Amino acid sequence: MDYKSVNYEFQDKFLSPYACKDKDSKGRERPISFCPMRTEFQRDRDRIIHSKAFRRLKHKTQVFLSPEGDHYRTRLTHTLEVSQIARTIARCLRMNEDLTEAIALGHDLGHTPYGHAGERALGKFTHFAHNEQSLRMVDRIENDGNGMNLTYEVRDGILHHTGGQSACTLEGVIVAYADRIAYINHDIDDAVRAGVIKANDIPKRFTKLFGDTHGERISSMIYDIISASNGKNTITQSTEFADGTNELRQFMFDNVYTSPLAKAEEKKAIKMIEYLYLYYLDHESELPAQFIYDSDPIERRVCDYISTMSDQYAVRQFEALTVPRNWSKL
Repeated sequence: MDYKSVNYEFQDKFLSPYACKDKDSKGRERPISFCPMRTEFQRDRDRIIHSKAFRRLKHKTQVFLSPEGDHYRTRLTHTLEVSQIARTIARCLRMNEDLTEAIALGHDLGHTPYGHAGERALGKFTHFAHNEQSLRMVDRIENDGNGMNLTYEVRDGILHHTGGQSACTLEGVIVAYADRIAYINHDIDDAVRAGVIKANDIPKRFTKLFGDTHGERISSMIYDIISASNGKNTITQSTEFADGTNELRQFMFDNVYTSPLAKAEEKKAIKMIEYLYLYYLDHESELPAQFIYDSDPIERRVCDYISTMSDQYAVRQFEALTVPRNWSKL
C-alpha cells in the first residue's frame, strides 16, 4: 500500500489552502529513492533528527555557558521547545505540521559552541551568521561533506528563521515566531533559576498582558498568533502582543542577556574561540579531513569546523593546543 498517497489525500482534504503541501514542494537538489510511507517533509525531519549535528546540540550553550544544573536549557532543549510551539500553531491553523517540525528541528544546527558569544567571536574575523551556517550545515557539512539533501522549503525556513527576510512558506514564518516565543520565555525561566532576576522583577505590564507564569505567557502568545492569523494568508500577532513581545525582549536584553552575572565567563569563551580560529587559519593541515577541501576559502572552512564543536569539545581542543602535557618516558 502506498501510505504516502493517503497522506497526500489527507493534506488535500484538510490542510488550509495557504499551507505548503508536500506534493507542491520545489524538491531537492539531488533525487532520492521512493519511500511508500513518509512524505518529503517527514523524510527531512527524520534526516535532521538522525544527524550528528542535531545530537551535538545537547552540549551547546543556550544562554548560560555550559550550565551544570540539570534544568537549564541547552541548544537542544531550546530546539525541542521551538518545535512544540510551532507545531501547536501549525496544527490549529491547519498548516503543514511536518514541514513546520522539520524547519524547527533544523533551525539552529549551525550554532557555534557557546551560542551567540561564539558567533560574535567568529564575526570579528569574517562574516558569520548562525542561520546561514545552519543552512550550510544541512547543505554542505553534515554527512562528511555531502549534506542532507533537504527540500527547498525546509532549507528556506532554516535560513529565514531570523534576519530581515521572511520564509517563503507560512510554516517557516511560524517557526520564526515560535523561536522568539520559546527563547524569551525559557530564558526568563532560566534567569530566575540562576538568580539573575527575580520573578517579581518582570514589569507588571507584561504579566498583565501575557500572564504570571511560564505556561501562561507561552499559551497567551500562541493563542494570539492563532487568533490573529486564522483564515488569512499570513502569520501575525495582534498589535498589542507584537509591541509587548518586542518590549519584553528588550527587557531581557537589558537585564539578562547583558547581565554581568549571566555573562561572567563569556569573555573567556570568546577569547578561546578567537584563538581556535586563528590557530587553524595558520595550521590548515591540522583540520579534520572533511574540512580540507579546495572549493571554499580557508576562513570559511575554519568556521565550518568550529561550528561543529560542542562547548566541551572546543575546550578540549583549546587545552590540547595551549596546555603543556607532562613528559613521560614510555
